[in-house]
Amino acid sequence: MSAQLPLALQLREGNDLSNFLPGPNGAVLAGVREVVLGDDRQAFVWGGAQQGKSHLLEGAVRLAQRQGLDACLLPASELLPLVPAVLESMEQFDLLALDDCQRFAGDAAWEEALFHLYNRLMARGGRLLVTADASPTAAGLLLPDLATRLAAGPVYRMSPLVDEDLQALLQVRGRARGLRIEQDVAHYIAMRSERSPGALMALLDRLDRMALAQQRSVTIPFVKDALGW
Repeated sequence: MSAQLPLALQLREGNDLSNFLPGPNGAVLAGVREVVLGDDRQAFVWGGAQQGKSHLLEGAVRLAQRQGLDACLLPASELLPLVPAVLESMEQFDLLALDDCQRFAGDAAWEEALFHLYNRLMARGGRLLVTADASPTAAGLLLPDLATRLAAGPVYRMSPLVDEDLQALLQVRGRARGLRIEQDVAHYIAMRSERSPGALMALLDRLDRMALAQQRSVTIPFVKDALGW
C-alpha cells in the first residue's frame, strides 16, 4: 500500500538493524527484532536523547519491508504540525514505528487519536514499535488507557554506550562511509565529544564532508583542524 500521510517520511540513509551497535542494549535490539519477525505484537523503548532509538525504528521499518511487510515510520516531530485525523486508516500498515511518543503528551486530541489507532491496529493484527524519553507511565500522558496499552507489551530501557562502544561505533560507521578511523583517533573524538551515538554521528558527518573536500585522511591533526579542537 502507499501511505496517505502528506509527509516526506524518508528513512535516513545507513540506519539499519544490521549496523546498530547495541553495547549493553542487546536485549533491546532482540526485542525490536522480535516484533518484526517473531510473535511479539508490540514493544516500547525508552531512554535519553540521541541514544539510537530512531536508528532502531528506522532499522525495524527497513527489516519489515525486506520481509514484504507494509511498514511506516511516524516521527512525532513531523506529525505534530498536522491534525490528529492524519492517523486515520494508518492501521492498514502491518507495522507502525512511532518515534518520540512523549511529544504527544498533554495534547488530548493527539492522545485520543493515538489511542484509537492503537485499538484499530491491534484488532487488525498489526504490530507497533514506540520510542520515548520515559516509560509509558512516566511520559506525561493524560490518557491513562493509552499509557496502559503502550505498556501492554515488553518495555525496554536503553542504557548509554560505554566509551569502548562509542569508539567502536565511530570505526564501524566510518568504514561504511569509506573512512579509516584508527583506534587512537576514535578514542580522541569520543573523549572530547558529547557521549551519545547521535552526537558522534553528527560529528562523523562533518568529518566525512571535510575529509572529502580536503582529500585528507581522518587523523588527530585533521580532527583538530576540522572541529576546532
